Amino acid sequence: MGWAIALHGGAGDIPLSIPPERRLPREAALRHCLHVGVEALKAQNHPLDVVELVVRELENHPNFNAGRGSVLTTSGTVEMEACIMDGKTKKCGAVSGVTTVVNAISLARLVMEKTPHIYLAFDGAEAFAREQGVALMDSSYFITSENVERLKQAKEANRVQLDYTQPLSKDEKKQTLTADGDSQIGTVGCVAVDQHGNLATATSTGGFVNKMVGRIGDTPIIGAGTYANNLCAVSATGKGEAIIRGTIARDVAALMEFKGLSLEEAAAYVVEAAPAGTVGLVAVSATGEVTMPFNSTGMFRACATEDGLSEIGIWHSSQN
Repeated sequence: MGWAIALHGGAGDIPLSIPPERRLPREAALRHCLHVGVEALKAQNHPLDVVELVVRELENHPNFNAGRGSVLTTSGTVEMEACIMDGKTKKCGAVSGVTTVVNAISLARLVMEKTPHIYLAFDGAEAFAREQGVALMDSSYFITSENVERLKQAKEANRVQLDYTQPLSKDEKKQTLTADGDSQIGTVGCVAVDQHGNLATATSTGGFVNKMVGRIGDTPIIGAGTYANNLCAVSATGKGEAIIRGTIARDVAALMEFKGLSLEEAAAYVVEAAPAGTVGLVAVSATGEVTMPFNSTGMFRACATEDGLSEIGIWHSSQN
């Protein structure tokens, strides 16, 4: 048994031709965040602190679909959501529809620790954030010029967009409106286990490009995009509606709990059973296993373990 950590920056239709100026900053961010998480685990920080720390770093990076880089609703606004969960106690906290909170993941943890509830949303979550004194910024802080352009493209194509999926027009003549596969940047998440088998997970997102105002995805829903118990910790990414329908994160844990599958077996089964192109996840087990399966073209991801494994990838292993 030893510590292990895995993180993701979103899954979707990521073409092999994605240009270096789009790919390299994200790979560098994953490398940096992995280092931050590994050092925190080595310093014997609790996994709950580790996953919050790593996801905060990812939220602060404008090239990922969370925090400062969150994509825009059909009204051109930002509505962020996040969730955090402790495996041993199953304590958890979630928020949705926040528009001014710099780090939604930290607000989710405050919901877990400072309220009798699990989930706060919209005006109530914003009021709680002000009450707790968390860092707030005007909504303009979260809106990047790249995401304004992505919303414009999505509206022209009359569709919402999954992480990295290229928008298509109705007649599909404009098959490469964003030929670099950068039409939407990726949901972020982190899972960790320490040398004592303590587990935690955290996930944060801005949702879909051109999503309806008020839409809530899988990220803040316990058992869908985020779940941890005494066996494993899971953070999912992909098409939220498919992940909710499939209770993806909980199913991984359930297969381990009720069928005795290994982490790798359980995660592979769940991802393969999901509709093609809709799901990716990172997961760790109480015994220090790690797995990062996906059924989309690619998933920005990274992991490390105490026994020396270290990996950063985008596409399937034969393509990286």
